[in-house]
Amino acid sequence: MATSAYETSVAPVKSPATAPSDRLTSLDLFRGVTIAAMILVNNPGNDHAYWPLEHAEWNGWTPTDLIFPFFLFIVGVSLVFSFESRLGRGDSRALLLRHTIRRAVTIFAIGLALNYSSILASSSRGLRIPGVLQRIAICYLIASILFLYVRPKARALVVAALLVGYWILMRFVPVPGFGVPGRDIPLLHPDANLAAYLDRKFLLWGSTRLYEVTRDPEGLLSTLPSIGTALLGVFTGEWLRSKRSPQSKALGMLIFGLAGLVLGEIWGIWFPINKKLWTSSYVLFAAGFALVCLALCYWATDIKRWRGPWTRPFLIFGRNSIVVYTIAWLFSELLDFFSAPLHGETLNGRDYIFQRFFAPLGSASFASLLFSLCFVLLCLVPIWLMDRKKIFLKI
Repeated sequence: MATSAYETSVAPVKSPATAPSDRLTSLDLFRGVTIAAMILVNNPGNDHAYWPLEHAEWNGWTPTDLIFPFFLFIVGVSLVFSFESRLGRGDSRALLLRHTIRRAVTIFAIGLALNYSSILASSSRGLRIPGVLQRIAICYLIASILFLYVRPKARALVVAALLVGYWILMRFVPVPGFGVPGRDIPLLHPDANLAAYLDRKFLLWGSTRLYEVTRDPEGLLSTLPSIGTALLGVFTGEWLRSKRSPQSKALGMLIFGLAGLVLGEIWGIWFPINKKLWTSSYVLFAAGFALVCLALCYWATDIKRWRGPWTRPFLIFGRNSIVVYTIAWLFSELLDFFSAPLHGETLNGRDYIFQRFFAPLGSASFASLLFSLCFVLLCLVPIWLMDRKKIFLKI
């Protein structure tokens, strides 16, 4: 994502002369915390991480399951600030669309390249087409087009259609070879659901593979409700760009956030919260949680102006989020690329470092947490150096 896609001016832009230069600190902070958390949970030292740092096995949620939707939500918020600022400077919608398409294609290509690097660094076979960056690219592109060319009320109908439509497809459409969900097969059966079926049918060809063999958490059908996550972020960005007082903005986000949490839990009774399928209840619940977190960040850093050393590392992460995500991926692959002997056994780099330096420090879970925290700090080093030199890579 281009750095310009994350411009976060505080007030609506009416003309180049009145365009504000301040950034919305809370959004950078929220993005930075989210990307740091993503790196933390993606890089445990072993298979015994504390439960909040692991994904739910299927239905339900843990704090880890909120990280990816938080990032998609932030993408939606950020594009509003960027596009309105550029429109205020005189850029046309056609120009913004061309830049959006180029960015989306670039982000998608980076995601494919990172997937390919996994083949080189490990014994995995076959290229995985979906991925985190690929989903971000698709959601960013579609949310941007809808923001540029569709009015808010119509966009709200799009969100409703995506969420309700996805529920109808997953609940009532027969899955070939299995039957009707809720009648012939359990609702949201891990392998016998429509999303998994479509992933196997359209994402497996030649030597390609799925992340979980029979399904992919970033697969085809579940991309539809994830677009809804980004669009809910767009509405939040428009709320923050409005002429309301800062206190009203913070209170509104808190109220809508709590409503999203309640509605998500209620819908989850009939359509369970499930990150791997990105269910509609999960969209509402995660967006509600994101709104509450952003409201708290906004109140603390943009209203109360509570800033200092505790915010700086996260702001550094937030200003170069795609870069630090890529660096973390490459560091992780590098650990699997080399091996070393220990106690008569040949281990890959990750296992060697963990067993040699972290395992003796405590329980398996505590040692895993220490490894993850050190990995996050390792990723901070190059980004901190880039930030000191004012290097913000654009795509």
